[in-house]
Amino acid sequence: MSVDPAAANLHQQDAAHLRRALMLAERGLYTTDPNPRVGCVIADRHGILGEGWHVRAGEPHAEVLALRAAGESARGADAYVTLEPCSHTGRTPPCADALVAAGVARVWCCTADPNPKVAGSGIARLRAAGIEVTVGAFGAQARALNPGFFSRFERHRPYVRLKMAMSLDARTARVGPAPAAGGQVWISGDASRADVQTWRARSSAVLTGSGTVLCDDPKLNVRLKLGPWVRQPLRVVLDTELRCRPGAQIFQNGGALTFAALDAPESGALNVERVARAAGGLDLDAVIARLAALEINELLLECGARLAGAFLAKGLVDEMVLYVAPGLMGENAAPLAYLGADASALAGRFEFSDVRLVGDDVRLVLTSRKN
Repeated sequence: MSVDPAAANLHQQDAAHLRRALMLAERGLYTTDPNPRVGCVIADRHGILGEGWHVRAGEPHAEVLALRAAGESARGADAYVTLEPCSHTGRTPPCADALVAAGVARVWCCTADPNPKVAGSGIARLRAAGIEVTVGAFGAQARALNPGFFSRFERHRPYVRLKMAMSLDARTARVGPAPAAGGQVWISGDASRADVQTWRARSSAVLTGSGTVLCDDPKLNVRLKLGPWVRQPLRVVLDTELRCRPGAQIFQNGGALTFAALDAPESGALNVERVARAAGGLDLDAVIARLAALEINELLLECGARLAGAFLAKGLVDEMVLYVAPGLMGENAAPLAYLGADASALAGRFEFSDVRLVGDDVRLVLTSRKN
């Protein structure tokens, strides 16, 4: 594990307060979208005076809640925040102004805000008011809490996470007639499917293809209770020819955004956007760009082998979450992904970042080396 020089030089108490701010930020993992997950601690040499975290867009930011909790004792104290305090008026007033008005003496923030509406101006405003600002400690951890937020502003596209379940022989679905009893055949176990719910819940959008909708009729919604308020991600369907029936489950209870080809026939689907065709389907770059414009931070792919292969081949996958079940399916089952003859170009693109047991399955998380 690499050493964070900025954190290594911190006083033990300052480091502890920043770690606490990161823990607070994580409480907003499933709720803040499209805003970043941010935590804040107000403290003096005697200990913590107030703390807060951002819960939902449109509600007070972490700094404001921490200042409210601290009250008048914030004057002359230090503020520890995981992201640069905002300097613009959006859904809420600027947090930099709130810190200045509260009379804090110092601000410690893990990283600058990539949003061009902020991008250093919050730090500049604090310093102009005579507040000492230290930036950089635990920056990697703050970014890791918000991979999609940073990706959207720095790369102009969402952070794309591909979720798949496979057998020991890397097969993902049976090919051929459905089982006589009907219904979907699950590869992974109950614990893995519950774990998938947490990945959905933290995502801005969940994307699938028309083949999955036609074969499995999924809902792709969040059904796991993760708190008092559950935010449903946008559901996205790539349906080149608009083959999916409007009555499919994915289009119910709020509907879904469908991407179709420019020349596809008209359909009864309520929310259709048209993009250009590409080899084998739609222009995925155009789809990704449009989702970024819709403030999609983290995009979860829950799709079949062909669409998964298309995203991988274009280098659009930043992270893979693979559930490996302890069974075999045989050569007649679909592979993990259809990658074509030039799959060797993908060699070495990913590295393992987490391996753990989830129920009877093994969950592998791999991240792209390009990030």
